[in-house]
Amino acid sequence: MEETLIIDYHEVDIQREDQVLLYNVNLQVHEGEFVYLTGVVGSGKSSLLKTIYGELDIQTGTAEVLGRNMRSIRRRQVPALRRELGIVFQDFRLLTDRNVRQNLDFVLQATGWKSRTERADRITEVLQIVGLSDKLESMPYELSGGEQQRVCIARAILNKPRLILADEATGNQDAESGRQTTRILQDLAKEGTAVIMATHNTLLLEQFPGTVYVCQDHRLRLLEEDTMPQPMPEPEVESKPQDMTSAAEDTHIEDEDDDIPVATIDNNN
Repeated sequence: MEETLIIDYHEVDIQREDQVLLYNVNLQVHEGEFVYLTGVVGSGKSSLLKTIYGELDIQTGTAEVLGRNMRSIRRRQVPALRRELGIVFQDFRLLTDRNVRQNLDFVLQATGWKSRTERADRITEVLQIVGLSDKLESMPYELSGGEQQRVCIARAILNKPRLILADEATGNQDAESGRQTTRILQDLAKEGTAVIMATHNTLLLEQFPGTVYVCQDHRLRLLEEDTMPQPMPEPEVESKPQDMTSAAEDTHIEDEDDDIPVATIDNNN
């Protein structure tokens, strides 16, 4: 049986205003597929993800996400699209004045879950999936960086999304926490959820195989097995990063592409 196509991009330019980061993007992602989006900082990974959840507009080519035409989608239709997505941010975006249960309950209430019992059951279920059943009443500052990221994954899967977008989800984690995060995301893919994980950590590609795309020289290229990049040593990071506060419902992020030179559209081509 042929797997359902979740994302279908043909000849799409990824751009901000009059600047192009990636030309002629062709990207197909199927149900249950685990996809890496790789490339150096500033290569366009985050901006490509933003077009998938409707933060950046698409003006060229054809683009469908979960059956929606991303060239003609209206602003008022974007929230419905995002309810079918799970987004895992590098900077966690947990509400620091609320414990784990309250962070997750906030999202469920905001997305229309009325029954307190059903919300409690779903919170218990997702925390079991990410291995944090014992952290229900913990505050974010009491958790390690890896544990905070697993709470973010739990938050992303609350509404049983068909697609998860993880933007440098292991970037603030030590090596073991990064592997644990990636393992959870890959397990979700095996259960049928499509996952796109943007990363520049090439070690993960070998340990957790998946489809690999690379953003390079303003192009998106599908890598074959014999052209995989050689793993580089992982940088050491603090396992418990600084706290940060942001609204859980805010999907706008400052991405790694913002301060990097990009190609300018040539209107003569």
